[in-house]
Amino acid sequence: MPAPLAEQLRPTSLDNYIGQSHLVGKGAVLRELIDQGNIPSMILWGPPGIGKTTLAMIIASTLGRPFHTLSAINSGVKDVREVIDLATKEQGAVLFIDEIHRFNKAQQDSLLGAVEKGVITLIGATTENPSFEVISALLSRCQVFVLKEFGKDEMQALIDMAVKHYAAQGREVEVKESEALMRISGGDARKLLNAIELVVTRDRGQHVIVDNARTTAVIQQNLAHYDRLGDMHYDIISAFIKSLRGSDPNGAVYWLARMIEGGEDPVFIARRMLILASEDIGNANPNALLLANACFDTVTKIGWPECRLALSQCAVYLACSAKSNSTYMAMGAAQEAVRRTGDLPVPLHLRNAPTKLMKEMGYSDGYRYAHDYEGNFVEQEFLPDALSGSAFYRPGNNVREQETRRLLNQRWKGKYGY
Repeated sequence: MPAPLAEQLRPTSLDNYIGQSHLVGKGAVLRELIDQGNIPSMILWGPPGIGKTTLAMIIASTLGRPFHTLSAINSGVKDVREVIDLATKEQGAVLFIDEIHRFNKAQQDSLLGAVEKGVITLIGATTENPSFEVISALLSRCQVFVLKEFGKDEMQALIDMAVKHYAAQGREVEVKESEALMRISGGDARKLLNAIELVVTRDRGQHVIVDNARTTAVIQQNLAHYDRLGDMHYDIISAFIKSLRGSDPNGAVYWLARMIEGGEDPVFIARRMLILASEDIGNANPNALLLANACFDTVTKIGWPECRLALSQCAVYLACSAKSNSTYMAMGAAQEAVRRTGDLPVPLHLRNAPTKLMKEMGYSDGYRYAHDYEGNFVEQEFLPDALSGSAFYRPGNNVREQETRRLLNQRWKGKYGY
C-alpha cells in the first residue's frame, strides 16, 4: 500500500521546503545556523501541518546527523533514556520530540542533562505556547522558533506540487477551483494534501476534475477520516469557544463532551476558557475570570476524570454570562496607537522624582494626588500630549459597563466622549 500523499510529497531539502521564509529563507537566522553547521537545541512552535517535523528531518539530513524521533503521546522517560544512551555512542545526534508539550515535568527533566552536555541536540515541536508547556530549565537551554500558518500562496504551491505528482503517475488532475480545498485545510498542509488525495482516489478515471462542489461532497462523507488522524482537534475547540461566545450552554457542553471523549488534555480546555473569560466577557462580569481561574486550578490539582465536572460547571457559567469584548478592543486600540506614534515622552507631572535633581527638572511637578480630592478624583492629563483625549476603552452595552460609562462620563465630562 503506497504511503499517504502528504508523506510522498514531504520535502527532503531546504530548496524544496515550502514556507517559513522568515526562518529558512536566504539570510534568515535558522538558515544561517544550518549553513554554519552549528544548530542549537530548539523548540519549533506553530500550528499543525506547517512543516515542523519536516524541518527537523531536513536539518538532521543536511548536517549529516544521526536522527532519532519520539512522540510525546506514547513515549516515556524510559524511551528518552534509551535514545540518550544510544546518542552517547554517536556524534551530534538530533532527537526530535513531536508534541513536546505533552511531556510532563519528569519526562522533560530527563532531557536536561543530555541537552546541557551536548549529548543530543533537541528539536521539540509544539502547537502550544512553550512558555506555558515547557519547563523553564529546558526552555532556557533551547532557542524558540515560531513557524507561521501557511497562506494562500503556500497552499497553492502545495496544490501545484500534488498535480505534478499525479501527472508523473499518468493521471491528469485538473484543479478548476481551490477555494474549498483551502477552506477545509485552514492553512494545514497535511490536511490539504489528505483532502486532495481523498478527492482524487474517489475518482477512478485518468482525468480528474477538482472543483468546490466535488471537494465539499467528498470531504463531508469522510470527516471520520480526519477525526482518526486528529485533524479535527482545532475544529472542535473552535466550535467550543464559539458556543461559549454565542451564549449557548448546550453547544458548549456538547463540544466539551466531544473533547473529553476524544482524550483532549483538560488543561488545554481550561486554559482556553480562561482566555475567553477575559476576551469575550471581561468587565461585563468580572467573576467569570475568577471562576475560570479557579477551574484551571481545580483541573491541575485533581486531574482526570473528576476535573470534567469543574470544566462543565465553568463552561455553562461562561456561556450563560453577559458578554463584552471592550477590554480586548481597548488593548488592541492602545497597541495600535503605540505602533503608530512610537515612544511618546511621559508627561513631566507623571514621572517619578526619586532624586533632588529630578525634582529640580520638574519631574512630578503639578501631579495631583487623587485621594486628596473629593470623591478620590481630580481631573488631570494621563496621556502624552499627542494622544490627549484618545478613548481606547469603550464600555460595552451591558448592565455593569453601562454603570461604568455613567461614572466615567460624570468624571471626565466630554473629554473622552463617554
